[in-house]
Amino acid sequence: MSAAAGQAFISVEKVNKHFGPHHVLRDVSTTFDAGKVTVILGASGSGKSTLLRMLNRLETYDSGRIVVDGIEVTDDAKQLEKLRAEVGMVFQQFNLFPHLTVLENVALAPRRVRGLSREAAAQRAMELIERVGLKEHAHKHPFQLSGGQQQRVAIARALAMQPKVMLFDEPTSALDPEMVKEVLDVMKQLAGSGMTMLVVTHEMGFAREVGDRILFLDKGCIAADAPPEQFFGAQASERIRSFLGQILH
Repeated sequence: MSAAAGQAFISVEKVNKHFGPHHVLRDVSTTFDAGKVTVILGASGSGKSTLLRMLNRLETYDSGRIVVDGIEVTDDAKQLEKLRAEVGMVFQQFNLFPHLTVLENVALAPRRVRGLSREAAAQRAMELIERVGLKEHAHKHPFQLSGGQQQRVAIARALAMQPKVMLFDEPTSALDPEMVKEVLDVMKQLAGSGMTMLVVTHEMGFAREVGDRILFLDKGCIAADAPPEQFFGAQASERIRSFLGQILH
C-alpha cells in the first residue's frame, strides 16, 4: 500500500550514524509526507547529505529504523531492489555515461531495470528530455552540454524510473551561478506536479518559495522543523539566525 498525499511516506526512527569517533546523526526521528517538498538545511558537516543518502542505502546507519513506503531500508538485496526502484536521486556531480547520448543515458535504466523495450524506453526518455527543456540536445553527448544541461539530463534520467520520491543532494552546488536557475526551474515544475521531494541545498530562495517544510540539522540533530515562512521569519534560535546571516548576506 502506497502512502496517499499528505500521509507519512518515509519514517525515520531514532537513527544514529558514526564515522569513526564522529557522531554524525544523533537519535534522528522524523517523517516525510507524500506529495510534499522538504528542504534540508544546515552547516557543512551537520549530517544533511548523510541522512539523505541513508534513505536509499547509499549510506548505512548504526542503529534505528528507516521505512520508505512500507519497505524497510536494510541490506536485503530484494528489498533494496524494490526500494531503489521507488527512490530517484540527483547528486552534485551529474554521473552521466560519457559514451552515451542524452537519449541513451535516460533510456538505459528503464530498459535494464524495468524491462522496457528499446522503443518504449526511447519514447519515455524523449518525453522526459522534452520536459526538462532539452529536446534539441537529445542526440548529443554529455561533453557537448553545459553543466546546467547535464544536471537536467540527470534529473530526467532519475525520473525515467518513475520513482515515487526524488532526493536531491545539493544539485546546484557544482554549477556556475548562471546555470543554477535552469535546474531550479525544472525542480519547481517537478514540485508543482506533486512529486515527493527531499532537497539538500543552500539555495534559500528555492527553500522559501518551493519548500512545504524546512528541516534544519545542527551537529547531527534536528534543530528546527517548520514551514518556510516560520523558519525564515522572526527566528528565535541564535544558531539558526547565525546560519541564515552567513548564507543570506
